[in-house]
Amino acid sequence: MALRGNLRDFSFTQVLNLINLARKTGMLSVEGPGEMARLYFRDGKLAFAQIGREDNDLAAILARSRKITANQARVIHERTRGKTDKEVGLLLINAGYLTQKDVFESLQKYSIDVIKRLFTWVEGVFQFDQTLTVPEGKIPVRVELENLIIEGARQLHEWEQLQEEIPSLELALKFTDRPGANIRNLNLSLEEWRVVRYISPKNSMRQIALATRMNDLEIRRIAFALLQAGVVEMVRPGEDPLRVPSPRSLPPAKKEEHKSLIQRLITRIRSI
Repeated sequence: MALRGNLRDFSFTQVLNLINLARKTGMLSVEGPGEMARLYFRDGKLAFAQIGREDNDLAAILARSRKITANQARVIHERTRGKTDKEVGLLLINAGYLTQKDVFESLQKYSIDVIKRLFTWVEGVFQFDQTLTVPEGKIPVRVELENLIIEGARQLHEWEQLQEEIPSLELALKFTDRPGANIRNLNLSLEEWRVVRYISPKNSMRQIALATRMNDLEIRRIAFALLQAGVVEMVRPGEDPLRVPSPRSLPPAKKEEHKSLIQRLITRIRSI
């Protein structure tokens, strides 16, 4: 099966659907802006997934699923250097630390999470190679694709709607001159607060997305929610856009800062 193309022309969900219907075995590589994912399939089912340079050995995956602690993962790394995931899994199971079910559930959850992240990729290229199988030493799983494809189709529909509402990320956001009376009842998520701090007619939504490490779908979701709430409106950026700080310079969220943000937002809107 010669399958290669661009995500602009053929969505990731459509690619998954083809692999599922044809019950193919092989490796799908998807290269997006600055990152690459490799997905391995066996008879049309997801068997293994990895993305970018993310640590995806068994100990790290078990820690992400909270089957073990971060400290336990470090100890396992130190004591099992040179061993494969299969060997590490057998050691943990035989020692009574985990069950076979714990291991497979963690691996399945991680592989599904990788797939869900790829649903937000709208740019990139893909290629399917049916000569490649799960890397030696990795533990394969079997994840049905049907439900994931349905979720991907829903996200694709959401993306199309958001593109209609927010046609370009080169536009900026500004606080409305007359916010609704329910501004005091605003209940924003932590991700929305991260965006709010950069809202200015001088900052394009693309700049804000870069500063907050959000992809196109995520920034559009938040911008649309704020637009629907009547808190902001879209404008063309100023002629001299403000330089948005590097993502690395973003300070960690503090409880005190989070509590005061709503009052700062109200004050800022009133001062416009």
